[in-house]
Amino acid sequence: MEPQMLPRACVRPDMPTTEAMRRLDTGGVGIVLVVDAAGRLLGTLTDGDIRRAILAGRSLETRVGEFLAEKNNPVYPEAVWLPAGTGRDQILRVMQARRIRHLPLLDAERRVVDLVRLEDLLPEGEEPLTAVVMAGGLGTRLRPLTAETPKPMLPLGGRPLLERTIERLRGAGVRDVVVSTRYKAEKVVEHFDDGSRFGVNVKYLTEGRPLGTAGSLRLMDRPEGTLLVINGDVLTGVDFRAMRAFHGEHGAALTVGVRKYEFSVPYGVVDCEGVRVAGLREKPTYTSFVNAGVYLLEPEVFDRLPAEVSGAPFNMTDLIERLVSEGLAVVSFPIHEYWMDIGRLEDYDRAQRDIEAGLAV
Repeated sequence: MEPQMLPRACVRPDMPTTEAMRRLDTGGVGIVLVVDAAGRLLGTLTDGDIRRAILAGRSLETRVGEFLAEKNNPVYPEAVWLPAGTGRDQILRVMQARRIRHLPLLDAERRVVDLVRLEDLLPEGEEPLTAVVMAGGLGTRLRPLTAETPKPMLPLGGRPLLERTIERLRGAGVRDVVVSTRYKAEKVVEHFDDGSRFGVNVKYLTEGRPLGTAGSLRLMDRPEGTLLVINGDVLTGVDFRAMRAFHGEHGAALTVGVRKYEFSVPYGVVDCEGVRVAGLREKPTYTSFVNAGVYLLEPEVFDRLPAEVSGAPFNMTDLIERLVSEGLAVVSFPIHEYWMDIGRLEDYDRAQRDIEAGLAV
């Protein structure tokens, strides 16, 4: 690890948790070390810890020390560390045995001396990730913009949305991208060709008719490793590497990206028990998690796809319900980074403004 990165990875317990989130997002390390005034390790917070807290509805406005005391890591409730001076081979064995990607090294006083990342030891050790971008939708709600242009090719900040998505995927180490097309597929193929101009290898799946977001996967061979699937109308700054780590940490067959969605009732809500009024709530706000259109799938999931590419469209929601009914592990990964589903004209206009303002990727 570069020496200047270690201070950026350290936070004090009196800092707000939002500052720990900021350092996770911008520090390029994937973990923050909670240390006292003398630099002694008190604990660690990972990207997964933060996202599990979001799912649990925990406030991120609390101080890091309080957040650390309440964190719920099902695998490692206590920080894993080794003494400074431990040999590379032993560090690697511990990291692989404990299935962790970061390991602090401490001196005899428990002060942080270094932070080792798995990629520092195995720069080529991560299994390549293939991505599928679902780009076959008609974009009916975006007409007249989509009259001659498929939705994923609509320009955002002077570049097609799909180009921005592929750029993000390449930045996350993806080199093989499969684009599922149908409506005006030639526009996509003409722009990306084999993908070499964009630093990736692009192949195409062409749907003769709507197959659904999961049904179209049947057109490709069963993958050998984890597959990332993303809707072609999603603009997001989600950390794909963090999502993959979260997916592996929870041993999931399928991970679905979710987004917190809040809506307010503009009236006073009356809670009734039969004819009796049990309570009143003035203009309450409700919070739910919605499907963000980003998924990670293990090869075994392909065994649950329809045997034939026929019949009614088979969507990711159908696949998720099938996996849940069969008892396979399906987990949710909250996306707190920028996210916009560009399905309506107002969404498209908002995304344009966000890009101009530097808020979107």
